[in-house]
Amino acid sequence: MKSAVHYGEGDIRVEEVEDPEIENPEDVIIRITHTCICGSDLWHYRGYENPEEGLPTGHEPMGIVEEVGDDVVSLEEGDRVISPFSTSCGECEFCRKGIHTACKEMQFYSPNGELGGAQAEKLRVPHADGTLVKVPERYKDNEEVLKKLLPLTDVMGTGHHAAVCADVSAGDTAVVIGDGAVGLCAVAASKRLGAEQIIAVGHHEDRLEVAKEMGATDVVSSRGEKAIKEVMELTNGGANHVLECVGNESALETAAQIVRPGGNIGYVGVPHVEDPSFVNQMFFKNVSFEGGPAPVREYLEELMEDVLQGTLDPSPILNKTVDLEGVPEGYEAMDNREAIKVMVKVGE
Repeated sequence: MKSAVHYGEGDIRVEEVEDPEIENPEDVIIRITHTCICGSDLWHYRGYENPEEGLPTGHEPMGIVEEVGDDVVSLEEGDRVISPFSTSCGECEFCRKGIHTACKEMQFYSPNGELGGAQAEKLRVPHADGTLVKVPERYKDNEEVLKKLLPLTDVMGTGHHAAVCADVSAGDTAVVIGDGAVGLCAVAASKRLGAEQIIAVGHHEDRLEVAKEMGATDVVSSRGEKAIKEVMELTNGGANHVLECVGNESALETAAQIVRPGGNIGYVGVPHVEDPSFVNQMFFKNVSFEGGPAPVREYLEELMEDVLQGTLDPSPILNKTVDLEGVPEGYEAMDNREAIKVMVKVGE
């Protein structure tokens, strides 16, 4: 089969690799029909992380079940399924708590984990009953709906996790830091939870226009102290609910400065921090700081229900589409900020 493979900074190739096979009775093999390139994939593409060369890439699969292990009970051949970016057993103490990314059997897709990559024609999914969610049969081949569902593999669930951790509820003011796919989904999540004022903070005017489309009432495109000042003015002195969706030092510093004393920061940006002094600001403000890798599996079914009911649509973030051979082009487009998030249409 064909798969996108990482060969170092700026070097993604599509080449032939071995087909996956059932290894355990809880496995399924899916034929991937849709997947994405994620902002987190750019960490290894840009050389900030250094996975082993020759590993497959991608972690956001949707596809059709082709083979089913003997112990799988909830799925059968021909089902269309969505997978979170990590697998989970669905039965351990952490899965029962809804923290599926802490599952005792959890595995990530490659290149940051032990499994194959999802930017490929096929994929083995362990613990299929606890990991995969079936798309209702009547929507199985509806491309318009499938595009809306695809972000639920990662970024929509991650944006929702930021909103949940920031304790966003009806009538609140929420500030979302970051105008990437996760930040834009966090805007949509805040709207879904009933926030009255949603301020999107980013640096790209075109993305902030998408933020407005997805529910932002205000946008801030300034940088540094000027951005902080604008947010403080818009919120009359700071927000109780701040969603940090970037992970770098400046974003965390901004979050710490704009949150009100006693407020909540939900953080889902993968941390890349050298100076943790922002922690002192949060400490002396009695701020709650909650987040981490989103337990997408916990949220997937409720978010799917809203998509299918027509009350949630994260698809505006998917503003470029390529086929599997076009994955290197997709990485380049995202690296150059020419695309928010790339959808890869692998097959039918």
